[in-house]
Amino acid sequence: MAGQGASPQREMRRRNLSRVLHAVAEQGPCSRAALATRLGLTRTAVSTLVEELLRGGLLAEEGTTPPGGAGGGPGRPGTALALTDRGPCGLGAEIGVDHLAVCAVDPRGEVRARARLESDGRNSDPVVVLARLRTLVDEVARQARELGLRPVRLAVAVPGLVARGTSTVVRAPNLGWHDTDLAGALAGAGAGAEAEAGVGVGVGASASAGERGLPADGGSTRVKGNSTRAGDRSARAEGSAGRALPLIVDNEANFGALAELWLDSGRVPRDFVHVSAEVGIGAAVVLSGELLRGTRGFAGELGHVPVHPDGPRCVCGGRGCLEQYAGEVALLRAAGLRTDGPRDAALTALSERAAGGDTRTRDALEEAGTALGIALAGTVNLLDPRALVLGGALAPLANWLLPALERELRGRTAAPGVPPALVVSGLGAEGPLLGAAYAAVRLVLDDPLSYQA
Repeated sequence: MAGQGASPQREMRRRNLSRVLHAVAEQGPCSRAALATRLGLTRTAVSTLVEELLRGGLLAEEGTTPPGGAGGGPGRPGTALALTDRGPCGLGAEIGVDHLAVCAVDPRGEVRARARLESDGRNSDPVVVLARLRTLVDEVARQARELGLRPVRLAVAVPGLVARGTSTVVRAPNLGWHDTDLAGALAGAGAGAEAEAGVGVGVGASASAGERGLPADGGSTRVKGNSTRAGDRSARAEGSAGRALPLIVDNEANFGALAELWLDSGRVPRDFVHVSAEVGIGAAVVLSGELLRGTRGFAGELGHVPVHPDGPRCVCGGRGCLEQYAGEVALLRAAGLRTDGPRDAALTALSERAAGGDTRTRDALEEAGTALGIALAGTVNLLDPRALVLGGALAPLANWLLPALERELRGRTAAPGVPPALVVSGLGAEGPLLGAAYAAVRLVLDDPLSYQA
């Protein structure tokens, strides 16, 4: 594992092993010769690195590659190298206002197991919610082990502020949580039978894991592209016997932005603002492929930017916040729909009414788009991003939100020319969960020496 006091030779070896893994992840199955060309290393050096990764269970050989073809190199056909679909996996979890979800992702970026529980989290007891989440984590970890996978990290997405460098949710207004540390409640989650065998994992994180973050050099077959940091938030909570399983806790909008960056790098540039919605509205700012976190880790609270300073009181204590006009509850109320029933059914009804031309619903969405445009115009003027990405519950409503949003951006953006590109997320509500799981497994690609098969 990289860290203070590591020798230059070990650090170079770690970096080159990581470069090989990320190159295979980005390019797909490829030969040693193709890797040498791509990385600018000698074939001998690449072969040495590949053999170590094969022995470590992080690469697998799969057939041959044609000479000169995709993934091949000059000369004779080569053996195709690919990321393994066994061995280490990342566990991603999401705490939503109306649900809990967990999934396991293998080194190839494939979702291999998942579980979901409908759960009302409004003004909830964190002890109860985290106990339910731990049960889901244990179930998904069990499913993963049955597939020959071994959980190595757990990343949890939460709809609230997380103190930088910790696993503490400082404030989650829509959950009613304050100063809630997740590490203790999740200690030992995912250990299962492995702990009994003496090779189990608890929940925790070393300081070096937290400091290292995610300095990625590439992506996987699904996790493509750029580098960023999602590992700032980690803490140690010793669990059952065996190695500790690092715990990463981050805001759901941040994980959603990472998912966009890694999964859709063809459409999403390295400079963008990701806007997501569940019950509240969150945002994440990515500049040059790096998350902008802020001094305390609280950057991106777009939902609490005031758009009408004398407007209604918000749960955060302010007035006229964006959430009061473009949040789900505000939208449903303005459209004349119930806010106390199943969330998915209400959002489906909202979309169906809008598609059917219901005037009240269309007016509600236009007002929400206007409020979004006002808030995002300030963001654009301040940061000058290349794109704005609409994710979460906003994505399926984009057809009715975008006209008013674009109108406000054009009228309020100070810079000449066209405003940033507006991109509708293809991940939608899945973004935070997928981003969390991919963040967990990418840490193995970033530091192969931290994993022993």
